[in-house]
Amino acid sequence: MGATTRREFIKGATALTAGMALSRASGLRAEEDDGRRRPNLVFVFPDQFRRQSMGFMGEDPVVTPNLDRLASEGLVLTQAVSNYPVCSPYRAMLMTGQYPTSNGVLANCQSRRTRFGNYLKASARCLSDVLHDAGYSLGYIGKWHLDGPPSTEKGEKIEWDAYTPPERRHGFDFWYSYGVFNDHMNPHYWVGGAAEDARTEVHDWSPRHEANVAMDYIRNRDGRHRSPDQPFALFVSMNPPHSPYHLVPDEYVAMYDGKTDGDLLNRPNVDFDLENGRKASRSVKHYFASVTGVDDQFGRILRCLEEEGLEEETVVVFSADHGDMMGSHDRMDKNVWYEESCGMPFLIRWTGQIRPGTDDLLLSAPDVMPSLLGLMGLSDRTPEAVEGTDYSVAMLGGTVARPTSALYFLIPTGRPGGGRRGLRTHRYTFVIQKRTRQNQVVLHDNVEDPYQMKNIAGEAPEVVRALTEELHGWLRKTDDPWLEA
Repeated sequence: MGATTRREFIKGATALTAGMALSRASGLRAEEDDGRRRPNLVFVFPDQFRRQSMGFMGEDPVVTPNLDRLASEGLVLTQAVSNYPVCSPYRAMLMTGQYPTSNGVLANCQSRRTRFGNYLKASARCLSDVLHDAGYSLGYIGKWHLDGPPSTEKGEKIEWDAYTPPERRHGFDFWYSYGVFNDHMNPHYWVGGAAEDARTEVHDWSPRHEANVAMDYIRNRDGRHRSPDQPFALFVSMNPPHSPYHLVPDEYVAMYDGKTDGDLLNRPNVDFDLENGRKASRSVKHYFASVTGVDDQFGRILRCLEEEGLEEETVVVFSADHGDMMGSHDRMDKNVWYEESCGMPFLIRWTGQIRPGTDDLLLSAPDVMPSLLGLMGLSDRTPEAVEGTDYSVAMLGGTVARPTSALYFLIPTGRPGGGRRGLRTHRYTFVIQKRTRQNQVVLHDNVEDPYQMKNIAGEAPEVVRALTEELHGWLRKTDDPWLEA
């Protein structure tokens, strides 16, 4: 694309495809003044829920009947990518439609990083801001993790949780949220206009409690949570299956009784003789129990929509910020390029509008914002600063220019030009790690080697050369300082 900027390319692509999207949707909810109500949105995204941990995928041996059902009723994007597979950067990309080097959230928000401006800016134009201005009632329930706690220096305790004052909530008028807190059995929330010292303490498993709150919001008895005359957008951010894994109700753990760690950790890239393989063997039953518990609570939200007669007029999305390694490649948690970390579940249902099926679209986190706005007939309100692409046409079954790759990031605190950059294509995972003397290059052929057991960078110089050129093209379009550092 030569010297064309990414923003210019996106605007051109959106202009070419907008007409097809409206045609596919039969004109419903496409114009602000067409007299019809826009669709509601329910966006549920648990933390650290890997793509492989959905039963219908046939990978992890998990129990997820509600996700299995949603997969049969909606569209499954089987190759969606968490470009920076860690909590805060994903959330900032989701909300702003921008990559980390543009929105400034370069790592997880916590007190040692606040002085670097590592938090969602009050001036950012977010998905929720656009929906608010388009007449939506907006609700946010659960983990936010986009605000910086007061700064601490080396030697002082690192603080993670942060209060978000109303003026920093980006249009959300129903607020039942917290920053970061991992006691899943005893969560706390700041509710509505409560002051920082007036949080609500709860003694229940957080996904179950948050599903209760979500259902109450959806039912909206006596109009106490939102205007019944407006469409609504509700975001539910459950913390499990994020660690600590053992904080999960026994009823879900019991569903995996009789299964050995070998039965559950069936991926050949897990070595039980290594440290994190041993950790995973002690944790996997509880991780999968949390997966099943989240599925159960998500199912309650789906049934609530049906009971309230809202199924056909609500876009439902189930996704996650990133996955969990769970012992693969001797790693736990996330923030690495492997599929168990970068694979992002993405299921979307809009009954009567989106045809059920699967699609291998390489959807990136910044693409979610403009794609949802496109589905909701609001593509003309997409902020100029958005770097993601509107793929609503593809979701609606139309023809669209499709991405050949998705970016991957890891950025050290205070050094936006450092760390890793890479690409995920349909075939390859390609990563360059900056080193003082010589960069480390990683190349996996995900078709021939789906568990990414071998680095073939030294055996495929032509592939490395081509992907390096494609990566540099991406980084030029996003003005990434990594190129110049």
